[in-house]
Amino acid sequence: MEYVYAAMLLHSAGKEVKEDAVLAVLKAAGVEVNEARVKALVASLEGVNINEAIEKSVVAAAPAAPAAAPAEKTPSKKEEKKDDGKGEEEAASGLAALFG
Repeated sequence: MEYVYAAMLLHSAGKEVKEDAVLAVLKAAGVEVNEARVKALVASLEGVNINEAIEKSVVAAAPAAPAAAPAEKTPSKKEEKKDDGKGEEEAASGLAALFG
């Protein structure tokens, strides 16, 4: 995958995707380079309109419908707390003590 990324980076920067350029990018990134793979990549991209290929891949990867939102979790019986009003009373008394 690093090889394709190197080619895309060069293309994005407006540089020609050539073997020496791909090698330089990969080496700068610290990738252990297989020169045969670089040659194969450059050969396979020869005559390819990279912008068109990217557009086609984005359209193909787009989902047909938006993903459904995850269902809301309903609290279990253990998680439910009864509202006995004590929490509000405690908060009110705390405020009264501050402004008393």
